[in-house]
Amino acid sequence: MAILIGVIIGLVLGLTGAGGSIFAVPLLILFLNLPINDAIGIALGAVAASAFIGTLSNWRTKSILWVPAMALGGGGVLIAPLGKEIGSQISPVLLLVGYSTLACIVAFLMWNQAQDSPEESSIAPSNDSVSADNQDLLCRINPTGKLNLNSKCFISLIAFGLLIGLLSGLFGVGGGFLIVPALLFITRMPMRNAIATSLLIIGFIGTSGFASFVIANPSLDWALLSQICLGGLLGMLAGRLVVKHIAGIQLQRTFAVALIAMVALTLTNGLS
Repeated sequence: MAILIGVIIGLVLGLTGAGGSIFAVPLLILFLNLPINDAIGIALGAVAASAFIGTLSNWRTKSILWVPAMALGGGGVLIAPLGKEIGSQISPVLLLVGYSTLACIVAFLMWNQAQDSPEESSIAPSNDSVSADNQDLLCRINPTGKLNLNSKCFISLIAFGLLIGLLSGLFGVGGGFLIVPALLFITRMPMRNAIATSLLIIGFIGTSGFASFVIANPSLDWALLSQICLGGLLGMLAGRLVVKHIAGIQLQRTFAVALIAMVALTLTNGLS
């Protein structure tokens, strides 16, 4: 079961560059009976490993925009341990309710985006369109694909990173469901670059939150984590193979419905 959970995490990350960890926590709670704090910690480690695996192929294809990755990821890395520490001080029931609320918001946004902005739901890496109207963007990308970095752009990237890192540490989510929209909003970069850059940022932030979890929980079940990471590798590879053959709108709606169903089951189980 641990390997299957890892496959789901890797598959979602491979297809979308986001969302794997938002599924990981309820799966770990429902099928492995883990306490929510343990589920959050293991989810962070598994998602970080899967994200770095995906980053290797993106590195070879030069799809990563490094400046946004370093700026946004750096802010997330700094604050993720604080989020994890805050989460450890909150009662499990309150943490579960908070996570469930966040997951429902994510599901709603996924469904809404698929309906209102289908072009931004495309998961195929061939979508390279960039809006020509970039006068009001916080960051601008020049025709060569390089980011024109200025103080407004740099501060915006770090600010988004701090917010995403806090949520990542608090709820065990990699933050990809926020990172991809944030990158598109700030820079209008091509979708394939947003997905590739998102995976690297998820790896950084997840590792930071996971490290703080390990320090506080030295008795971590490393065998369980290894099984989930193995599944994540298989899922990531499978996602890369099928990504060009799946319609993004239908997939995103399916993820939204599945997420709501899992959250409902997890919340019912946790509060009963």
